[in-house]
Amino acid sequence: MQFDYIIIGQGICGTWLSYYLQKEGRSVLVIDNALPGTASHIASGIINPVTGRRVVATWMIDELLPFVWEAYSEIGNFLQQECITQKNILALPAAVDMKEAYQKRITENNGFIKEVSLQKEDELKKHFSFIFGSFEISPVYLVHLRPLLHAYREKLKSSHSLLEESFDEKYLSIQDGIIQYKNISAQKIIYCNGIHSYTSSYWKNLPATFIKGEALVAEIKDLSAENIYKPGPLTIAPWYDGLWWIGSSYENNYTDDKPSPVFYRQKQRELSMYFKTEVKITDHISSVRPASVERRPFAGLHPLQPELGILNGMGTKGCSLAPWFAKQLALHLTQNILIDPSADIKRFDRVLSRTE
Repeated sequence: MQFDYIIIGQGICGTWLSYYLQKEGRSVLVIDNALPGTASHIASGIINPVTGRRVVATWMIDELLPFVWEAYSEIGNFLQQECITQKNILALPAAVDMKEAYQKRITENNGFIKEVSLQKEDELKKHFSFIFGSFEISPVYLVHLRPLLHAYREKLKSSHSLLEESFDEKYLSIQDGIIQYKNISAQKIIYCNGIHSYTSSYWKNLPATFIKGEALVAEIKDLSAENIYKPGPLTIAPWYDGLWWIGSSYENNYTDDKPSPVFYRQKQRELSMYFKTEVKITDHISSVRPASVERRPFAGLHPLQPELGILNGMGTKGCSLAPWFAKQLALHLTQNILIDPSADIKRFDRVLSRTE
């Protein structure tokens, strides 16, 4: 079999890269073994324009917000599936300093934050306990990741563009500038397989960091799914089948990738502090996602083996960064358009060129 490109992984990066390459008229084979607990499958799907305790604007957000709305709407039309909706965050600060941070951004004319109306605040008080006011972050988008990934997978199957198995690098060879994987040949192979990319002999020197994230899945009675809620440290987002995603954690030091009792107990305590209505926990999920130590993605071609590429390291911002840099990489591969230097792995040519 012969393809223009082989893509390893059908998470958010592999999905978007294969989509944009096919839009450029290239043939693609995606290799993916459909593990249910990967980072893309347990993520909330939230695209939030502000971040951190100082609620500052996230990197590139002014360019990303209009782009992601158009991109997910476009792929949704292709899949005949709603892939993105606007679900603004209603934030309920847990302390005076957080309240002051929100108020400061409003006085600075931060267009993403405003105070919640008295009518909406009265509705919030039916469900939540809070004393430091309420704020609305807008626009916030929610990507419907599970249905998107499932529908796109079916498209790949129908076009014979999916190989459902685990990728094994021992079967990969490069002969006269051509990629050979088992009985498949291609011009290039692109690693989009999350944390597994860094077990590769080609990418092991990239300065990646691995972050464990956990969340609870729950049924919440009578809570409106028109918004995402952030009471104190909790983030509560509509998920799928009427369920809610409750998170999250950001752990650099962990012993395994399994759901931890400590996280479960902590979120139970927080739920009991902030919720007045019933919350029925139905599942506890976890996964490990890769990021770069400088919090910028990895996109581009290997300096010694340009037949090999990577799109990876999106960290907690995968839903917004993956389509943006997937399009950049696809245009770089097909039209030689430059990748944003802040993401181009050329910045790591020296470490990637080590042969030890």
